[in-house]
Amino acid sequence: MHPELYTDGIEEITVSGTIVRVDLVSLSPTERDANNAPKRVLSQRLIFSVESFANSIDVMQKALQGLVDAGVVRRTPPVEVQNATSGARDGGTPNTRPVNVSSNFR
Repeated sequence: MHPELYTDGIEEITVSGTIVRVDLVSLSPTERDANNAPKRVLSQRLIFSVESFANSIDVMQKALQGLVDAGVVRRTPPVEVQNATSGARDGGTPNTRPVNVSSNFR
């Protein structure tokens, strides 16, 4: 049997020249943030060449499409955020996804 790795998500992806580093995180069983939620802590780092990273993304996109086609994952359109003072759409808000969507699909 091969060793397996579980992750709660990807925290950061860094590109440096021809190397891509993907930081995987897990929720800490002991550390908490100011809201008493488990902190996301670095658990592993994946290191790819740019070419192998691009190939991996292609494989993941195909897997995601298979999950969508099977009805396991439902894609929803982004939610527009309204500016509280003017009522205008806030185009500067980088993350407009619903709160209950996985952080892996930012």
